[in-house]
Amino acid sequence: MKVVSVEQARRHRLRAHHLDRAYGIEDAAELAGACGMQNTPPGAWETALFNRAPACRREDAERLLYGEKTLVQAWSLRGAPVVFPAAESAAFLSALVPAKGEPWAYTKGIGLALDALGMEFDRLLELLVRAMPRLDDEAIASKVALDQTLADWVEPLLPANKRAAWRQPSMYGSPDKQTVGGAAVSFLLRPCSFMGLVVFGERAGATPTFTSYRRWTGGALQPDADAAARLVRKFVHCYGPTRPDALAAWTGCSGAQARRMWKGIADELEPVEFGGKKAWALAADLDALASAEPPEREVLLLAGHDPYLDQRDRLILQPDKSLHRKIWQLVANPGAIIYRGEIVGIWNSRKKGKGMDIKAALWDTRVRRQDILALAEEYAAFRQQAVAGIEFL
Repeated sequence: MKVVSVEQARRHRLRAHHLDRAYGIEDAAELAGACGMQNTPPGAWETALFNRAPACRREDAERLLYGEKTLVQAWSLRGAPVVFPAAESAAFLSALVPAKGEPWAYTKGIGLALDALGMEFDRLLELLVRAMPRLDDEAIASKVALDQTLADWVEPLLPANKRAAWRQPSMYGSPDKQTVGGAAVSFLLRPCSFMGLVVFGERAGATPTFTSYRRWTGGALQPDADAAARLVRKFVHCYGPTRPDALAAWTGCSGAQARRMWKGIADELEPVEFGGKKAWALAADLDALASAEPPEREVLLLAGHDPYLDQRDRLILQPDKSLHRKIWQLVANPGAIIYRGEIVGIWNSRKKGKGMDIKAALWDTRVRRQDILALAEEYAAFRQQAVAGIEFL
């Protein structure tokens, strides 16, 4: 069994994530399609694209997503908004649909609403799916409005004795803005997204809009028997060597679903020793793992939710576990300063007038402060701002 070192894994993952060198905006679909780009907080995917294609401008990102629609944004991995190539929709959506007996991801909280309605999950989802085609003719601004509009569309389909409960104030914390029906719909939107029934439209200022996949792309999401296998290949290529439990955490699906999906490409995997334990890599990646060259770009400023930082074996990113709480936080992660694949510091930016204030903490003397300043200026220019000041903590 081959042994893979930490340095080999870092080099390979940087290349798999297209962070080893500067790519062009013409590579955008490949860059976004490696493992998807999370878009929380809003704009995170734009920064991820910029970090892979430094010549990218914000108008380039908007053109790809809103103009050409080469890219699509929908609830996907871990139930989060993710931007991915329209051509790979099945891998980022259909693959997450559970098989019979497996639970849907991120729907556990719906129990209170189901109890209040006296209805089963599958029956309520069936009714919502019946109502969703009306989105083919609509673009709805704001998530609150989406929830309640869909709830209004579902109500006539409910048994008459369920409608009063459907209209009651929500028990989930916003009874003045949400009904029980709106809350139930909110939990069911992830399954609807995985089925290709709802996507994000173009933002209206700070407000997201929503419409149907068909209306946005011009056609229905096509069935694809290989969708789950393609998603697992992407995961193992970008985060390998790895294990099935890491796949479950990355996708947000159940352990049973992750194991089923993992088995779908079992004949393409090879066991290796990594970190003193057994892990798996794509057989097609073994030579690349063994011979990965150092990255051309040694230092990177990544946003807090860049796909590269979503590695489940966090000790590979930063071996000092005491620093993890500074990197991965409960609410909003800071950006990460990367040196040859390792997190060697954190940074934050704050808008100040027409400029950007940046604070950075460096833990490694191999990175020079002038390198951080140069990267900060490039990032600020991408955001159409200037660096007002930079403070090293």
